[in-house]
Amino acid sequence: MDASIIEVVETGRLSLVPLAVEHAREMAEVLGDPALHHFTGGAPYSAHDLRARYERLVAGSPDPSVTWWNWVVLLREEGRPAGTVQATLTGSGPGLTAEVAWVIGTPWQGRGIATEAARGLVAWLRGRGVRTVVAHVRPDHHASAAVAASAGLAPTDELHDGEIRWELAAGPA
Repeated sequence: MDASIIEVVETGRLSLVPLAVEHAREMAEVLGDPALHHFTGGAPYSAHDLRARYERLVAGSPDPSVTWWNWVVLLREEGRPAGTVQATLTGSGPGLTAEVAWVIGTPWQGRGIATEAARGLVAWLRGRGVRTVVAHVRPDHHASAAVAASAGLAPTDELHDGEIRWELAAGPA
């Protein structure tokens, strides 16, 4: 698999579109609710700061053994973004692992968008040879745990920075 190739991922209602620097202004609005940071910490980025962050993400990981893939979650019917999904790939060959995450803007939560995006992302990754998919979820973040479970991941006994490691382990991709 060529880890440098990121594609649009289509699901029933969504298009996961590879992140571009030009998404920053609109995504600053989508991700601008401070409530989104309840579980992750920090504060919303300004459009300027988000643009700088997207420039770094689009440039790729400085570590040649790590690949960053980031998508904007677009609602096709509404013609607008609702959040992001990401995958950080490590390893190679049959040992390829992707650590995934999702963030959906507050106005679009509760509509199954995170679930649909995470399922689409995991299926796309598995279809490209990723053997292990990992997510980290805070123990009290029940909505995110439900998204992880719906995408096929299961909680492990492992904690990382206070978050539970969820995993969809090896097996045929």
